Amino acid sequence: MTAGVTIRTVHDVASLAAVAGYFSDVWQTPRTAPPYPAEVLHSLVHAGGAVHAAYDGQRLAGASVAVLGADHGTYSLVAAAERGLGHAVKLAQRDWAVGLGARTMRWTFDPLVGRNARFNLAKLGATGTEYLVDFYGPMTDGVNDGDESDRLTVTWELGATSEASVPAPSYDVEPRGPVTAAAPDGDPLARRDERHLWCRVPEDVVKLRAADPVLALRWRHAVREVLLTAFGEGFRATGMSRDGWYTLTRTEEGA
Repeated sequence: MTAGVTIRTVHDVASLAAVAGYFSDVWQTPRTAPPYPAEVLHSLVHAGGAVHAAYDGQRLAGASVAVLGADHGTYSLVAAAERGLGHAVKLAQRDWAVGLGARTMRWTFDPLVGRNARFNLAKLGATGTEYLVDFYGPMTDGVNDGDESDRLTVTWELGATSEASVPAPSYDVEPRGPVTAAAPDGDPLARRDERHLWCRVPEDVVKLRAADPVLALRWRHAVREVLLTAFGEGFRATGMSRDGWYTLTRTEEGA
């Protein structure tokens, strides 16, 4: 935990309104049209969910929303934090979920955002378990506008305690084997061997989408084709390298 930072659940209207405004800033929407309005957050808390807020002193520096799910699971609807605080925010969600008897937590993220993939798969040790095509339909926020909203579902096995001091394992394996697909930039997009498949994403899709939305959409479709096929063959996403390569590992059921 960074010195001076506290994370706690919030329940009052003023704090929830501040969280709604924070999400507006992150997703670049008007404060009058937040992606998660304060009244929605209040309803989720009243129904048994949790809104966590991270404060650097008195300043809001991160937030997350989670709800209870079926079969001893929870679903993280949204999480965002300033650099260096994301891990602590997710562990706070984890502690809340474990306290209620949950065994897993699931959420979705844009599979083209490599830094988020690395955080989810390598830092937290979650596993990509499902590829969803255009999950939300057209989005009009300042981050996703003009793109198709494909998402990758990750499943996080929570265990009995948070063990915040123990780093999550990374399952990155150096890409090898023949190239099976080319990326829009002409370099290899995918490689595979008998047990693993690797797929590359653009260096920064958010910047690419702003500069060249047509090229960004070509990347979307290329990665979609590789990952949909891989998941259909029983692969799961188990790692993401610093240079933008997913590692996918074939499950025993798909072997």
